[in-house]
Amino acid sequence: MRPRQTLSVRNLSIEFGGVHAVEDVSFDVEPGEVFAIIGPNGAGKSTIFNLISRLYEPTAGTIQYGDQDLLQLPAHKVVQAGIGRTFQNIELFEHATVLQNLLVGRHCHARANPFTNFLFWPGVRAAEIEHRRKIEDIIDLMEIAQYRDVKISDLSYGARKNVELARALCAEPSLLLLDEPASGLNNEETDDVSFWLEDIKHDLGVTIIMVEHDMNLVGRVADRVMAVNDGKLVAIGTPDEIRDDAEVQRAYLGVAT
Repeated sequence: MRPRQTLSVRNLSIEFGGVHAVEDVSFDVEPGEVFAIIGPNGAGKSTIFNLISRLYEPTAGTIQYGDQDLLQLPAHKVVQAGIGRTFQNIELFEHATVLQNLLVGRHCHARANPFTNFLFWPGVRAAEIEHRRKIEDIIDLMEIAQYRDVKISDLSYGARKNVELARALCAEPSLLLLDEPASGLNNEETDDVSFWLEDIKHDLGVTIIMVEHDMNLVGRVADRVMAVNDGKLVAIGTPDEIRDDAEVQRAYLGVAT
């Protein structure tokens, strides 16, 4: 297990064509907590994720994970810093099997040497066995053994969401970014997500940040919640504090209730 660290975001901003998608947002996520980001559509939630995972370059601010300055890392190095993520739109290899997709999740732990890989020397063989063992642990955790050899294109939407989460876990992250993990799921599937998030937090020791619209799920699993609107931070607190916050109510409903 990777060491858990604090994520510190300070004065984060980004503009697109002069429009502030995220403006002067600061927050900390402590090791071992589930931290939810909520807000209306277009509030800047997924943009914050894309900034943390280095898909976007901020116009201002800092992002620190432990002693690592994430803004000094290219996007493909973020996973090696211990940060995994899923996407709002599922990003899997449609014509590969579930197992093959999960093996992609282990790529960041591979030690590439074409010569020894070609000869399949004992060290390479031992590493391959360890990768498979790690993957089987995640398959058991996510209860997807029946899909191991099934192509992604033959799976239901809910099963695909589970596989994408499993692939992110195969990288052994210490911080996991989940972009709308319950989007498009029915009530039973959403219940499953809440149980898995608890297991990921407690059994794997992973810190979780999630963007989510399902406030029932947020209330069940989140330790703290950050509400954003129009790219700006509105409030940070417990789920109950955020639910009762007048500014959050204005952001969602237009008036305080």
